[in-house]
Amino acid sequence: MPVNRRAVAWGLLASATALSVVVVLGIAHATGKNGRVRAREGAARASRQEQNLSVQTKIQTTVEGRPKSAKIGSLTPTNSNWDPPACWYEPAYSPKQIQARVKAIRRVKVLGIGAALGGLLDMYFKEGRPYKNYNLDKQGEGQFWAATVNEKRKDDPEATACDKLPFWVPTGDTPKEPLAVTPKILAEYAYDELPVPSTEIAMAPEGTTKVNLPTWIWLDKAKFKKVSVTASIPGSGLSATATAEPVSLSIDPGTQDAETYPASGQCPIEDGKIGDPRAKGTPAETLPPCGVQYLRSSGEGSYNLRSTLTWRITWSSTTGEGGDLPDGEFGGGRQVAVEEIQSLNR
Repeated sequence: MPVNRRAVAWGLLASATALSVVVVLGIAHATGKNGRVRAREGAARASRQEQNLSVQTKIQTTVEGRPKSAKIGSLTPTNSNWDPPACWYEPAYSPKQIQARVKAIRRVKVLGIGAALGGLLDMYFKEGRPYKNYNLDKQGEGQFWAATVNEKRKDDPEATACDKLPFWVPTGDTPKEPLAVTPKILAEYAYDELPVPSTEIAMAPEGTTKVNLPTWIWLDKAKFKKVSVTASIPGSGLSATATAEPVSLSIDPGTQDAETYPASGQCPIEDGKIGDPRAKGTPAETLPPCGVQYLRSSGEGSYNLRSTLTWRITWSSTTGEGGDLPDGEFGGGRQVAVEEIQSLNR
């Protein structure tokens, strides 16, 4: 069976890197003097950075329609089987930069680890397995693409999927690597950056209500507008925009002893608003277009009324690609005390 040299080299590299970090940290903490500890810990951090051939993402984001609300949150996909990407590959190193990084790794003087790692990397980048002389003769004609991890997903198991060494991509070419950054990956990254306002509903009555008394619920339409995030990699020509638009409000009374209006508990957006404020002089028994009616007292406690806004997400890109992404949700709760209606016996 033929040997996969790239896989072997990467396995040895990963193992040796992990070992070198442990050794350097061990030396740092074994030193008794505070000054020495700080110095060696600094060296450990530097060596970890030098040995890491992954990169921090270069993706830049811009926001249009940022909510003015002081409380801003992030969306949770309604599809529990979908998450924004945990890792991907993106343009990272020129030939000269890869050469400099390998030289930096060789300078690590811990049990010969630097020389060993440098030797393995030279096999890959310099000695024709698969690249020769770091592709220096192709400087300006492309870049080595390297793995990057979404900071919000760094603890997800999927974040370890991008385990390949940097690979060469000529300028203008589309990598065949499935996890290479694409307009859709940029859109999914932008999804993760969408800022949405907290779902602070208005209620009448406010805070405390009565059994069998309809409670009106509505949202200030000025706060709930479209918001977009555009993600791009400078110099690549790649850009994608994810746009969130509120579509409905879901009400959960916090108890089965309640009725919602409408009965589904889903208050749609109509004319750019959700629900209606209760006007002065409205008869107490009038049912609201969006609201709840509690059928039993909460006693000395209260019910946790949850309101969750659903946002429809679409995306577009500079390449003309686009479509839908899973809807997102963001909500919150508030305590509602429900009292019995007091009657006087004469």
